[in-house]
Amino acid sequence: MAANIAKVIEVTASSSKGIEDAVQSGLKKVAKTVKGIKGAWVSDIKVLTGDDGKVTEWRVNLRISFLVD
Repeated sequence: MAANIAKVIEVTASSSKGIEDAVQSGLKKVAKTVKGIKGAWVSDIKVLTGDDGKVTEWRVNLRISFLVD
């Protein structure tokens, strides 16, 4: 019986648009070199702000799982 093995990597992605865009751009970038992505967890969210307190950038830490051949 064959078993499926998955590996998890952690990456940080950012966007000036929002959390969802940061997640999508991170996954898209990783998918260029990692095949078989099966899921992701947002493990941390951070924002950068201007002096006025307005959010200028959203950052997410992603844990991405993929199958190992």
